[in-house]
Amino acid sequence: MLQHALLAHDVVRDLGGRRVLDGVSLTAAPGHRIGLIGENGAGKSTLLRVLAGVDEPDAGSVSRPADLGFLHQEMPFATDATVAAVLDDALREAREDLAELDRLGAEIARVPESAPGHAELLDAYGRRLEQARYRESWDADRRAALVLDGLGLGTLGHDRPLGSLSGGQRGRLALAALLVRRPSALLLDEPTNHLDDGGAAFLEEQLRELPGTVVLASHDRAFLDAVCTHLVDLDPAVDGPVRYGGNYSAYLGERRAERERWERRYAEEQQELAQLRHSAGVTAHLVAPDRGPRDNEKMGYGHRAGRVQSQVSRRVRNAARRLEELERAQAPEPPRPLRFTAGALATAIEEGNPQPLVSLRDVRVPGRLALDGLEVAAADRLLVTGGNGTGKSTLLAVLAGHLAAEGTVSRRPGLTVGLLTQDTVFDRPDRTVRDTYQRALGPARAEDVPLKSLGLLHAADLDKPVGRLSVGQRRRLALALLVADPPRLLLLDEPTNHLSPRLCDELEDALGTGPGAIVLASHDRWLRQRWQGRELRLEPAGTARHHGREPVRDCVGGVMR
Repeated sequence: MLQHALLAHDVVRDLGGRRVLDGVSLTAAPGHRIGLIGENGAGKSTLLRVLAGVDEPDAGSVSRPADLGFLHQEMPFATDATVAAVLDDALREAREDLAELDRLGAEIARVPESAPGHAELLDAYGRRLEQARYRESWDADRRAALVLDGLGLGTLGHDRPLGSLSGGQRGRLALAALLVRRPSALLLDEPTNHLDDGGAAFLEEQLRELPGTVVLASHDRAFLDAVCTHLVDLDPAVDGPVRYGGNYSAYLGERRAERERWERRYAEEQQELAQLRHSAGVTAHLVAPDRGPRDNEKMGYGHRAGRVQSQVSRRVRNAARRLEELERAQAPEPPRPLRFTAGALATAIEEGNPQPLVSLRDVRVPGRLALDGLEVAAADRLLVTGGNGTGKSTLLAVLAGHLAAEGTVSRRPGLTVGLLTQDTVFDRPDRTVRDTYQRALGPARAEDVPLKSLGLLHAADLDKPVGRLSVGQRRRLALALLVADPPRLLLLDEPTNHLSPRLCDELEDALGTGPGAIVLASHDRWLRQRWQGRELRLEPAGTARHHGREPVRDCVGGVMR
């Protein structure tokens, strides 16, 4: 099997009256692992569907390998199909390779070298052998067991019907089937959604070893950094999508350099604009035609005045012309990065007050959380980690006062607390985004921190009723309210969910300088790897491990690392 590139040329795709893809071109050669990034709605999933042939483009063309594999949202099997049936289908091509090699080998042995068709048989055998080597067909059954185990499905009974599996298990099984198949081009849409740290690391290793083409859409920055050889930013740009060479770290470096160039150009142009306005206005006024001659100029005033006026007029005209050109072509002001705005309460933290904002002792929520002790100081930065079901969201709800718990929970008097939950619901779904924001903050605060300036919601969504927003958009609105007027204690549950990589980076930077104390729970590997504050790891048995430079006060049984 001769590998060939996955090609898209000038692809256009309209959905719901909106142009999602506008002349997108992409070349993905064997060995390229291309990550698609951008805001929600930028067209990542749409592009993958067009590349896969699931959707037809409205204009443009796509060329793809015949054995392309695409990670669908739903598996193309009935709910009564078994795990064994999925694996048999994934192994079918490898088994066909081996059977065809046996058949061709027997045919070659039977046909004499001088007979017609012998050369064609040898050629067919060579092509099939190359394909079998690429697919590692001789090792397919062992690889299938390895992949299932690596994705956390090793103990899954092969007689289990798909309808009995959880959504996460079905997603991982679909991914496993593609890895077992080893297609020459692989398209993946958010492949780490249902994976724990071990599963994500296993997938990264598998993809790095593939000799073919991989195109994937992901918000997982650690995954993009570990896997990708190129990144394509689909966020709107003057010249269309921008392709960056390298992984996510390289992309960040290039984006920082672009930002610095943008800021420098903007500052230089603003300085030049100010000088030109001065030349075109003030200079012309200071050297005006009706200014009378000084006493010592009277003899030659007429001649000199005409010459001076001619020079001034020429300078003024040149300045006015350059001013007009620069105003027309000037760089826009760089958008402000996401930053927490210091509210009155948030900045009123008492200096030197040793009293914690919140103190927990012997806290229990039966079946959900068991914690001997925890204190959150006035300017704390605490990351809560742990597997699913270990009580991270429960702990945040207890700290916020939204959930009653056994034990002692003490809060500093007058403490303001804000909680970003994973599923945000607003009391008045009929109110628009803009109205909800203004009413929650008050007119003065909403004017000081315009919602549009935060970059969390598109301008086209500001007049939508909040009830019509997606889960991700509602969370972005809730986050905007906390950013614009942060409380003394800010609690964030998976804050990077539903955010583009760019906004995730900005949010992390903002967390480091934000006012008050911040406690967040996150599975985000990129965030966790770079966290500079303390860490509280919740264990399934109800114990907790504490990490950081300083011990956590009054945490019975805490273990430092």
